Amino acid sequence: MRHGEAQSRARSDAERELTAHGREEVQKSALHLTGKPLQRILASPYVRARQTAELVRQSLGFDAPVVTVPWLTPDSSPRQVLAQLYTLGIEDVLLVSHQPLVGELIGVLVHGSAQQAEPMSTASLAELEGEFVAAGTLTLNSVRHV
Repeated sequence: MRHGEAQSRARSDAERELTAHGREEVQKSALHLTGKPLQRILASPYVRARQTAELVRQSLGFDAPVVTVPWLTPDSSPRQVLAQLYTLGIEDVLLVSHQPLVGELIGVLVHGSAQQAEPMSTASLAELEGEFVAAGTLTLNSVRHV
């Protein structure tokens, strides 16, 4: 999932917060996760991603806390994320991050290449499925844009 719409300015990119519209976008996207199995929510340490993840957690009534990880920032490598996910061994996980990472990660997981990145608007949600996490092994079931 890509974070919701954020403020255009802040002291740093990492400190940009969600706008009121961004919060609404996230709550609409969260509805598509109702009834989905979910073991963990992982988020970028950037404020807008953490806010997005927390809104989703609250909307779903998900008990476990959001886990912030340093490898979900906008400039992270999709291959690094892949390695971290493999190490964690989580089957049903929601990642909340940024472009270009989200789109590139989908490209790597589905097509084996970041060059085939999926366009993702703010608060867009992609559902991928597969037996194990490796480049080119997952199927893109849906992409929901609000």
